[in-house]
Amino acid sequence: MLRRKWKNLSENPAAAEAADAEIFKEEKEMNNGLWSSVVDNAMFVLVSVGIAAALFVIAYFAEKYLKKRNGDEERILTTRKIAMIGVFAAIAAVLMLFEFPVPFAPSFYELDFSEIPALVGAFAFGPVAGVMIEFCKILLKLFMKGTSTAFVGDLANFVIGCSFILPAGIIYMFKKTKKSAIAASATGTLIMTVFGTMFNAIYLLPAFSKLYGMPLDAIVGMGTAINGNITSVTSLVIFAVAPLNLLKGGSVSIVTMLTYKKLSPILKEGTIRQKKRTAEAVK
Repeated sequence: MLRRKWKNLSENPAAAEAADAEIFKEEKEMNNGLWSSVVDNAMFVLVSVGIAAALFVIAYFAEKYLKKRNGDEERILTTRKIAMIGVFAAIAAVLMLFEFPVPFAPSFYELDFSEIPALVGAFAFGPVAGVMIEFCKILLKLFMKGTSTAFVGDLANFVIGCSFILPAGIIYMFKKTKKSAIAASATGTLIMTVFGTMFNAIYLLPAFSKLYGMPLDAIVGMGTAINGNITSVTSLVIFAVAPLNLLKGGSVSIVTMLTYKKLSPILKEGTIRQKKRTAEAVK
């Protein structure tokens, strides 16, 4: 069959040229599609880096203001804090490997408890530490497991996690009491729920659809198969994303409240020693 086809093409130069042109066209389209995919992913990564940088800046200036307000002269990032950020990020990355499906959302939405070390770190060392734990957690997870969502899920975990950790860390830094910690966790949960719902609808789901070449209707259909009330992107985020973020924020807050009081003396011991050394050096 192949010999006959090649013989026909060799005997018909016009047909051979048409075949070559068709092959060239297909290769060109394939290369254009590949380049387009690379550009799309590069743009998505750039957006992710920009969002991460913005969150660092917000955390830094908020913590700097609160330290000045509280009369705290300790540096935002000491050697000990950086070491503890590494430890908490490693714990968070391991926790992120254990993801649990929820019955009210499609399979690409899963529950994990990696925000627990980040929230404890934010309470103990400030909002900058909380954001850095979130960021390092994602990097470690990518090295250990890679990405199965074209980085969309990883960006979502970082940004939405920071929308919880950052306000909670800032509020707790105003007044470090049990009531303040409860108020901070509750506020962080509400902000994460509202922001996460909007961020999914406006940016993440369209980005996921574009990077995977999957129509938004198909994604919505995965939600419809679980909950008949899900018929659009808006209803998908209302009935799936919002409850997931409420569940995550509530469970992380409860575990943090139960563990932070026991961990606090150990975490603060090094900070107290550092302050004493600084005071003695000044004298």
